[in-house]
Amino acid sequence: MIASSELILNTDGSVYHLNLKPEHIADDIIFVGDQNRVEKISQHFSSIEFSKQKREFKTQTGIYKGKRITVMSTGIGPDNIDIVMNELDALVNIDLETREIKKELKSLNIIRIGTSGSLQEEIPCDSFVMSQYGLGLDNMLRSYLIDSFSETKMEDAFIKHTNWDVRKGRPYVIRASEKLEKRLESNSIFKGITGTAGGFYGPQGRVLRLGIQDAGLNSKMDQFVYNGIKMTNLEMETAAIYGLGKLLGHNCLSLNAIIANRALGTFSEDPYKAVDALIEYALDKLAE
Repeated sequence: MIASSELILNTDGSVYHLNLKPEHIADDIIFVGDQNRVEKISQHFSSIEFSKQKREFKTQTGIYKGKRITVMSTGIGPDNIDIVMNELDALVNIDLETREIKKELKSLNIIRIGTSGSLQEEIPCDSFVMSQYGLGLDNMLRSYLIDSFSETKMEDAFIKHTNWDVRKGRPYVIRASEKLEKRLESNSIFKGITGTAGGFYGPQGRVLRLGIQDAGLNSKMDQFVYNGIKMTNLEMETAAIYGLGKLLGHNCLSLNAIIANRALGTFSEDPYKAVDALIEYALDKLAE
């Protein structure tokens, strides 16, 4: 039995942070970072059966073209992903009354929809990027036993290419779900490696008043290629989602609307339109 100090439940029996019970979520779940983006997705539903918010975690479950889908805001960063992924898994794979792991485990389909800036000239504003790999710079996943899932050869190549300072911890690389990749891909989608940073400023190379350990890291990441696959973008969640998904047995995929091209110095003329187009694209693919 899992102790109450390890699996914390609210007085109504819901999981602690998400404030959800098993019946509240669908098997297909869309992650967004911003709680205000939840309703930008659920407005496309023909009906909404459930809505709940606690802290930054807002959840709505409804029907889109006959398909039951949950959309949830995770907030920002790998630490929040650690909470969301573990509590979602508890909802489907742990009996919350007996606190025992179920004999038959369920796999959820989790798709992250976000915005990002492209690192490559050939990936223009308003295009879509599918993260074929998540490259974690954040260290959160190193608290778990990931060696059997991580792409160690790609990690080694990245460490060598960037002259990575090992005092920051070893980067990890996790592949996306091939099942979801096939389900959501199309000829219009770019694929590549998405970097996941543990912060927004220094960890992503931004300098305000503080100097950073490697001022040239971003340009080195821009140039990183492994077996013909380039780094496409940098954000704060994808690799953590992929890693915990692999460990817990869930299918995970990350999609980003590109609203800026850093290589060209350009920005989308209508970033909201690009995000709306990606939302409709993902929903239609899930409903097929």
